[in-house]
Amino acid sequence: MRFGMPTLLELNGVEDCAKLCAELGLDFIELNMNLPQYQLGNIDVSLLNSIAEKYGINYTIHLDENANFSDFNLYVANAYLQTVKDTIEISKRLNANIINMHLSKGVYFTLPDKKVYLFEKYLDAYLGSIATFRDICENAAGDCGLTICIENTNGYESFQLKAIEILLQSKTFALTFDIGHSYAARDCDEKFILSNANRLRHFHIHDATRCRDHLTLGEGEINIRKYLDLANRLGASAVVETKTVDSLRKSCAVVKEF
Repeated sequence: MRFGMPTLLELNGVEDCAKLCAELGLDFIELNMNLPQYQLGNIDVSLLNSIAEKYGINYTIHLDENANFSDFNLYVANAYLQTVKDTIEISKRLNANIINMHLSKGVYFTLPDKKVYLFEKYLDAYLGSIATFRDICENAAGDCGLTICIENTNGYESFQLKAIEILLQSKTFALTFDIGHSYAARDCDEKFILSNANRLRHFHIHDATRCRDHLTLGEGEINIRKYLDLANRLGASAVVETKTVDSLRKSCAVVKEF
């Protein structure tokens, strides 16, 4: 298995992350595009490649969590589509073979008796946009070996499950299993994810309770070994996704014990 670390806010830059990554015996850093330094105009590919070579590490990329390729405002949707196309090109130049993404639930209306998601209400338009997104990404990725992995968060809605089925029609797409998110959401996504285990390529590993996630491994309620064994059997990669240097150090020690 290949293990990596997230971008940590308490570290000043990518080289500080790379030093820690190498020190802990990890293989890659997940560059988080929510941060200003990893916006497309600020990414220095030559610098990142030289740092990767210096420390013997690699990269994956986490797309901006706000990315909504299905927004009904076409100016917004097209901006995100262009962002993804440009990110794919940068990933090729970085030899970053995984782009991790969240699938937006979009806007909802709160009625007296229920919550109505607009993507569910206007399902045909939504799924059409998903198919367009799939085709654009597949064409941009080509045969470079890049995989865009869809991460579970706080429980998929029915329209999202239909969208994922459309995306998985393409070899460019696969799944990320975030075990902490899943546990905090009372395992509501696990059955769907495991039913598509042949498309499960990536994991986010952190401990959790039913109320909190992103805990240090061993400080929550998850059977970590169970999911590490699953990831190992599948040949998947995994980000040890804790949020501080201290928590990452402790969590990596737990992984090494396993």
